[in-house]
Amino acid sequence: MNTTSLVRRCGVSAAAVVLGLVLSASAADAPKVITPGATFSHGAPPPSDAVVLFDGKELSAWNGPDGKPVGWKIENGYAEVHAGGIATKEEFGDIQLHIEWASPAVVVGKDQGRGNSGIYFQGRYEIQVLDSYENPTYPDGQAGAFYGNSAPLVNASRKPGEWQSYDIVFHAPKAGADGKVVPGSFTVIHNGALVQDHTPVKGDATTAAPAKGVVPKGSLHLQDHGNPVHYRNIWLRKLG
Repeated sequence: MNTTSLVRRCGVSAAAVVLGLVLSASAADAPKVITPGATFSHGAPPPSDAVVLFDGKELSAWNGPDGKPVGWKIENGYAEVHAGGIATKEEFGDIQLHIEWASPAVVVGKDQGRGNSGIYFQGRYEIQVLDSYENPTYPDGQAGAFYGNSAPLVNASRKPGEWQSYDIVFHAPKAGADGKVVPGSFTVIHNGALVQDHTPVKGDATTAAPAKGVVPKGSLHLQDHGNPVHYRNIWLRKLG
């Protein structure tokens, strides 16, 4: 039964109790907060076989909305989210991705309205970017979550404005010979802490994904959720 049905059946007072229980359960399920390492892979140079997607200077590897030029601001070695999400011109299957990001130093909003962006693998499967430093939200929507599917094992977020790193191994789901989907997986390290450990990717696109359906290759997308999140030092390695 959903909350709306309970409100109708129980009345306002009882519904308030129910809602309180729901929120308490969410808080109880929240990943443990830890203090991450100072640097870990921040500023890590790309390996010799890496595809460099952003070196702090230009975004020629990307397209803006509808294939138009990217409208993001570039300065001081980072790109600021602006004027729509961006997608790589090249498409990828299984990859190892390194990406660094920072939520705005000046805190505006709360919950999902605070430092929100996202990394969509193949344009379908999102690892959440969010300012999750002392900012409660639903567990599978916080930083390091496989959005809507799997909460991070721990909350390894740094303070607003500080640079954070994701090191992600993504194995794409694949169409099997029998027509069924062979699940892929996410392994995610956030600021040196393991937050997704071979988490299954079953082929269903996450909320707000720009594409759907299981495909061999797809573009990497960075989401514009209306917050001026910064990105830098983006590279990946093709696997297999």
